[in-house]
Amino acid sequence: MKLIFMGTPDFSVGTLEALLEAGHTVTLVVSQPDKPKGRGHELIPTPVKAAALRHNLPVYQPARLRDALAVETLQKTEADAIVVVAFGQLVPKSILEMKPYGCINVHASLLPRYRGAAPIQWAVIAGEEESGVTIMQMDEGLDTGDMLLKRSVPLEEKETGGSLFDKLSQVGAELCVEALEKLEQGLLTPEKQGESPTAYASMLTKDMGRIDFTRPAREIERLIRGLNPWPSAYARLHGKTLKIWEAQVIERIGGLGDGHGKEPAGRAMGRPGEIIGVTRDALHIACGQDILAVTELQLEGKKRMDTGAFLRGYQVEPGTMLET
Repeated sequence: MKLIFMGTPDFSVGTLEALLEAGHTVTLVVSQPDKPKGRGHELIPTPVKAAALRHNLPVYQPARLRDALAVETLQKTEADAIVVVAFGQLVPKSILEMKPYGCINVHASLLPRYRGAAPIQWAVIAGEEESGVTIMQMDEGLDTGDMLLKRSVPLEEKETGGSLFDKLSQVGAELCVEALEKLEQGLLTPEKQGESPTAYASMLTKDMGRIDFTRPAREIERLIRGLNPWPSAYARLHGKTLKIWEAQVIERIGGLGDGHGKEPAGRAMGRPGEIIGVTRDALHIACGQDILAVTELQLEGKKRMDTGAFLRGYQVEPGTMLET
């Protein structure tokens, strides 16, 4: 097929590469405008633009896809279909219906679950046992189009937003190639979506990472994994930001236990956010329910490290309160 490819972040790159490897002709790559980064505010190309340039593909970066010039540019570009993977702008009806096969979207969830901008991270935060990829025929709604193909991916016990991102990027690339082949052969039957059983997977913000220790430790542990690597979960220790990268839940069992996933004997209850124990390799923090044992962290101005290494150079006393 001749394709217009629309995408912006790293997640989209695998699909672009897979389409080219499968022999499709990409007549135009559309990506979000470059953004300034760093102290010098140097314009950095989006990951998709960088990939397109490596393959000598033409790139178009409209500020607004709805503008007449953008619509005209796509209209003049020869293509059988438009493939959209995490582009970052709403696609207007004029473009959705522009090409013979319309707009085909790679969405990183098992629709109708987790419609929205951050389905990968929200699946981890919510404690889902599986996620996956849906290839969808786009319509004017927000991730509401007819489903063409699905593939599920189980979540590992210690799955992070980053690890699931990598898995679904690869699955999405493979599934998109398969969907286009079957679509061209007339082998796909579109399936309507029902109502979503989950909340809208809204875009992530840095403020989401602020840990509320009045919540159960199990919820906080999932938040830590879901927001790893960005924007990360954090509290404040001695006035500095403390990012928490890895933790485990210790269940309270009335002060009895062996320390292996159960509360050690004699442990003080503590207030939510209080460091109630310091071991050789963990900080034990009281939560609204159970205890959070932090095993990997990063204090502002320092490198990311395991808690044992951190404690060899930084003293933390039981009874210290973490600020939120």
